[in-house]
Amino acid sequence: MPSANNTAVRRPRAKKSLGQHFLHNNDICARIVALLKPEPEDRILEIGPGRGALTRLLETRPHRQLLLIEKDSHCLAECRCSERARTMPVLMDALHFDWRRIHIGYPWKIIGNLPYNIASRLVWNIVSQSTGLIRAVFMVQNEVGQRMAAQPDSRHYGALSVWVQAFARPDAAFKVGSGAFTPPPRVESVVLSLEPLPIAKRPAYPRTLARLLHLCFQQRRKQLAAIFRQAGLSAMTGLLNTLGIAPTQRSESLSTTDFQRLSEGAHTMGLLRGEKTAVPVALQGLKNVDKRRLRAVKGKMTAQFEDGFAIPDGEAISS
Repeated sequence: MPSANNTAVRRPRAKKSLGQHFLHNNDICARIVALLKPEPEDRILEIGPGRGALTRLLETRPHRQLLLIEKDSHCLAECRCSERARTMPVLMDALHFDWRRIHIGYPWKIIGNLPYNIASRLVWNIVSQSTGLIRAVFMVQNEVGQRMAAQPDSRHYGALSVWVQAFARPDAAFKVGSGAFTPPPRVESVVLSLEPLPIAKRPAYPRTLARLLHLCFQQRRKQLAAIFRQAGLSAMTGLLNTLGIAPTQRSESLSTTDFQRLSEGAHTMGLLRGEKTAVPVALQGLKNVDKRRLRAVKGKMTAQFEDGFAIPDGEAISS
C-alpha cells in the first residue's frame, strides 16, 4: 500500500559527506524561528534548508522574501513544493556565496542548521562580510558555539572567539540534544543568536586583524614578544608597549578590543597587510527542482526576485 512508508523512502537521506543532520523536532524549530524575530520587511536567507523543517515555519512568518541556499539537489527538490512566490530555492554551496552582497540597503536576517564541518568557516565569513545583516540564528556544534562566545583566559577562547565578537554579539540561547535530529549526531548542539555591531564599532582593517589572529593563536601559550620576534615583526613589541599591553602577555589573555587596537596599529605601521579575494563559483544545473522562477543565462542559472535581487553565476547582487 503506497502511503507513509513510500513517502518516507523518497525523502532526502542525510549525507555524511555534507555533515547533514536533519532537524525534526517541531518545538525546537519553532523556538529557533521565534529567536530570529521575523518582520514584514525582512529578507531572510536560510542556509541548508534540508527537509524544510525551518523553511515551512519561516514561510508562515512575516517576511518580504525568503532565499534558500542548499548544496544538495535532492534536498532542494523538497523546497520546490512551495507555491509561495516570495520563496526562492537556489542550488549552491554556501561557502561560495559572496556574503559581501548582503549589504546595507535591505534588512537581512540569516538562519540555518549549519553542517558541523563548515560552521566555523561560514560564520567567520558571514559576520565579517555581510554589512546588511541585522540578525542571525544558527544551530552549531556546542563546542563551536562555546568558542564563538568564549571570553579571554578560558579554554575555548581563540581566533574564532575574537573574530566573531569583533563583528557581533553572540548569545548561546539554548542547547539541543542529539534526539532532535535525523540521524542523531554524536555531540550536543547549541542555538546561537548573533546581533551585529554597528559598522563604526567593527574592525577598521579586517584583513590585518585576521592575519594577526592567525599568527597569535598558532602559538597561544607563547608570549606575544616571542611570537612577533619569531615572525620577524619585532616592531610589534614597541606597539604593544605604546598600547599598554605587556609583551609578556599571551594571546589567550588579550581581549577583542586589544586585538582590534593591535591590528589598527599594525596596519598604520604597514605590517600584516594582505589581500584575500573571494572567488565565486557558477551555480550548478538544477535536477529534479522546480525551475519556474529560475531562468537560464548563457548556460548558467540565475535566480531572481521580483524586486531585482538576483544571484547570477554564484554571486548575489542587488539592483
